[in-house]
Amino acid sequence: MANDAMIKWDQSGINARILAKEVKADFRRVEAASRKIPTAFYSPEAKRLFVRCFNSLQLNAHFISVIARTRLPHAAVETVEAQLQQHLDRLAAELDKAIQGAEALCIAHGITSLASYDTAPLAIEVKVISTFGRRYLELLTRVDQLMPMLETLAIDGVIGLRELDRRKAQFKRAVRQAAGMARNVKGGLQRRMNAQANQQAGKRAEPNAVQAPAESALEPEGQQENLAP
Repeated sequence: MANDAMIKWDQSGINARILAKEVKADFRRVEAASRKIPTAFYSPEAKRLFVRCFNSLQLNAHFISVIARTRLPHAAVETVEAQLQQHLDRLAAELDKAIQGAEALCIAHGITSLASYDTAPLAIEVKVISTFGRRYLELLTRVDQLMPMLETLAIDGVIGLRELDRRKAQFKRAVRQAAGMARNVKGGLQRRMNAQANQQAGKRAEPNAVQAPAESALEPEGQQENLAP
């Protein structure tokens, strides 16, 4: 108790600073329904990944699944959706494998309790508008589960600090890349939509371009007289 009295614990100040850096996403044109999921992130890695990547992934996924379908063949959209889904599933499997491996190391070294964070958790109600948003949220919760396990293994000397940093960086990068993949897929579909719109505009302009010389040759009679010598 005396030791606690000498220490100033965080009272959500860190969370406020993290949220201040949140990527601002404009959902005003998104008319989709959403599931409200109470969520709490404890690790600094999961907190920062959430505020930097989650909303942008949701908007990009909404464009892919909803907006692109209004302009492009459904089969084309379903193809890239399947690729994104496979990528998320593969990342989820890798995180599950890492969690199981960390658990096995804890058991092998007699570790029965995990390190915890003294900062307040980031407790929020997350609005999920698509299956991609739901799966990405699940990835973030897996990261939040893995990080204190790795910290515990480092504190107890089971893994070194270099290995701790390597494993953290590996999964942070993978989760960011998943959001980047959604952004790239959205960009590819948008280019196809623009190309299709330009092609259709060109086809509509073609008849006018053919008729233009003929119309210009049909001068009103008064103008023809003025041009005569």
